Amino acid sequence: MYTATGRLETNAMIKQYSPLVRRLAHQMIAKLPANVEIDDLIQVGLIGLTDAMSRFDSAQGVQFETFATQRIRGAMLDELRGSDWMSRGNRKQQREIEVAVHKLQQQLGRAPAESEIAKQMGLSLADYQELLGKVRGTQLVYLEDMSGDDGDNDFLDRHVADENENPVALLQDHRMRLALIEAIKTLPEREQFVMGMYYEQDMNLKEIAAVLGVTESRVCQLHSQSIARLRAKLRDH
Repeated sequence: MYTATGRLETNAMIKQYSPLVRRLAHQMIAKLPANVEIDDLIQVGLIGLTDAMSRFDSAQGVQFETFATQRIRGAMLDELRGSDWMSRGNRKQQREIEVAVHKLQQQLGRAPAESEIAKQMGLSLADYQELLGKVRGTQLVYLEDMSGDDGDNDFLDRHVADENENPVALLQDHRMRLALIEAIKTLPEREQFVMGMYYEQDMNLKEIAAVLGVTESRVCQLHSQSIARLRAKLRDH
C-alpha cells in the first residue's frame, strides 16, 4: 500500500494493521495490573504503528508486520515503564490483605468471608471495605515477584514480550493458567462473576456494577478482594 511517491499510505495501513495493535494490547493486558486500561494501550500502540510506518524501509529485507510489531510493542512498554502502577504504601496494604486471607484459608479450609478477613486484620467491616477500594489496581503478579536473585527488574521485557519461541515460558504459563482456573473456582460466587466479566468478557467496572446491581466502588472492592484471594492461593505456583 504505497502512494505514487512510494510512501506507505497512512490511512489504509492504519485500517489494515489496527487489529494487530488490538491483538498485541490484549496479549499484554492479560499480564498487567487491573488499573492498566486496554484503550490506553491501544492508543499508544497506534502511535507506535504510525512511527513504524514513518521509519519502515523495505530495502532492509524485513516484512512490515514484523517491523511494526516491534515498534508497537516497544511503544506500549515505554508507556508502561513510565506509569506509576501502584504506590508502595498501597502495595504493602494489599500484601497485608493477602497474608490475612492466606492465614484464614489455612485455618478454615475455605474462602473466608469479608467480615472474617476484617476481624483478622483488626478492622471494622466498613474500614476493611474502604481499604479494598483504596488498593484498587492490584495484580496477580508484582514486579518484585519476578525479580531474579541479582535484583533483575526487567519484568516487562521478560514477561510481556513475545514468548512464543520459548517452550519453558509457555509451559510455565500453561501451568499458571491451569492453577488460576482452579483457584477462581474456589472464589465466592459473586467474586467469580466479577472476575469472569472483567477478564473473560472484557467488561469495565461500571458495566459489571450494572449487571450485579451494586455500585462501581463495590465492584472495585470485590475485584481487589478476589485478587488477594487468588494471590494467596497461587503462592506455590
